Amino acid sequence: MEKGRREAKKPNYSSSSPDEQRRLRSNNFHSNRSENNAQVSKRGSTCSSNTLDENYGQSQDSSNLPSLVGTCLDMCPARERAQRERLRDLSVFERLNGNPGRTSPSLAVKKFCRTMSTTHIQASDVRPLPVLQGTLDYLLSLLDSSEHPFDVVHDFVFDRTRSIRQDLSMQNIVNDQAINMYEEMVKFHIISHHKLLRCSSNPNISSAHYLNMEQLTKSLLSLYDLYNANRKFNSINRNEAEFLSFYVLLHLGFNGESMGESLSTWFRLQPSSVTKSKEMRFARKVLRFFRVGNYKCFFSTIASEASYLQFCLMEPFINEVVLDKCVGCFAKKKTFYVPVP
Repeated sequence: MEKGRREAKKPNYSSSSPDEQRRLRSNNFHSNRSENNAQVSKRGSTCSSNTLDENYGQSQDSSNLPSLVGTCLDMCPARERAQRERLRDLSVFERLNGNPGRTSPSLAVKKFCRTMSTTHIQASDVRPLPVLQGTLDYLLSLLDSSEHPFDVVHDFVFDRTRSIRQDLSMQNIVNDQAINMYEEMVKFHIISHHKLLRCSSNPNISSAHYLNMEQLTKSLLSLYDLYNANRKFNSINRNEAEFLSFYVLLHLGFNGESMGESLSTWFRLQPSSVTKSKEMRFARKVLRFFRVGNYKCFFSTIASEASYLQFCLMEPFINEVVLDKCVGCFAKKKTFYVPVP
């Protein structure tokens, strides 16, 4: 049913302890370390594009950046791992046998660091592309866990995927594999957008929902830079139309200028193959019906044409329309009853 989720064959962990399950999930990643080391110089092609995501808080021209190729072959650099053990700064997913002061290379994942700079970072603290791919696969496998509430899993994956984007940006990796990774991270944020709405027991869920939407927008904008940097002649990436439609659907909750350039200007910059795609035609119709208040066509179009990911993204706006209509109907039919003394 969840059309946008990755489908991967996973071993049966039911007979293992939770910590052992997490170690088993990362076996594929660690068994390929020597192979990954040989691939570092082959798979990290770069391009002079503004794709620095989460580095200084803004994009910078890659021509001004030092050349950097990461050499860390673990999901978390050894130096950070040792420091976080000393500080007992370990997520519940990283603790060895539940010990908040002990972890291992198969459990620890590099945290996002807001103050990280390419001028001071060491190559041994940065993960190359094959390691980043293995780390992302491991993180996404945790989303199937039933051991913890979704908001707890989301909090961990949310931070660690930001760190993956940061490592990609510092190395200025701009290729098809980076595009695929960004697409998976965008899917994570969209599905989280849907699932976090159901975590009402957490008093901080509104903050988590807001931050998730913020990173969804940032990830989408970085993904579009990657699409543009990798575009060859007039061809487009096979998923580009679908992911560009997400950007349009986000405007259901914003005015035309609040996400940067006007949407009409943005449309003129897109290839005709994108603007004429069924995904983009759907997004534009839904946006038009929503803005003019034609909710009958709004709902019928969603019911007949929306993909799973598109529905997840639009769900809060659908709920908003339903609530407004129900309140309106109630106000029209409301009768005041006076109790008989």
